[in-house]
Amino acid sequence: MSAGRPTPAGPSGPATLLVIAKEPVPGRVKTRLTPPFSPLQAAALAEAALVDTLDAVRRAPARRRVLVLDGTPGAWLPPGFEVLPQAAGGLDERLAAAFGACMEGPALLVGMDTPQLSPELLAPALGSGAWLECDAWFGPAADGGFWALGLASPDPALLRGVPMSTSRTGAVQRQRLVDAGLRVRDLPLLRDVDTAADAAAVAAEAPGSRFAALLTGLTVS
Repeated sequence: MSAGRPTPAGPSGPATLLVIAKEPVPGRVKTRLTPPFSPLQAAALAEAALVDTLDAVRRAPARRRVLVLDGTPGAWLPPGFEVLPQAAGGLDERLAAAFGACMEGPALLVGMDTPQLSPELLAPALGSGAWLECDAWFGPAADGGFWALGLASPDPALLRGVPMSTSRTGAVQRQRLVDAGLRVRDLPLLRDVDTAADAAAVAAEAPGSRFAALLTGLTVS
């Protein structure tokens, strides 16, 4: 820890689980999947990925489950989730605001681009000893970003100003945590679904997912 910084008490209770997502509307989501997929197909894949993600979060232990949404909830939203609107501004500001909504901590945030997500992948950050001598959990993404971020004491300032959607986003964000004197533990590396190649690779990793089933139907049609 940095000099003069108090060591936060390790919270032992379940964390708040946050999912940051965009309503799966054709033309607004997964635009890098078009082509080869149509906007309608890309939106369907986005919805399947979101449903898989919400299902994994629903089955994981949590104090609260919160969907931070750009748009309007649909029939795809299962029970048990609070819904908060995303803040205005860039992605860094929207992520910061999401953490600002659960300042009691700990809080773990994931996105909607990893339908291979499972309670087992989240388990290291959600167990009874997850936050002992740990201030932050970081889930790196293969494209250089990150798929998960957990903070024992959520501080929006830890995210504001981090350049998003670049090959260095994850490295910059993790270094921001370290520079703040936080003790960081890492979750497994996962691949986001951005392109058709990503979609095929992720579906192969999670063959029982809704995402994989939908992708198979689109591929053979």
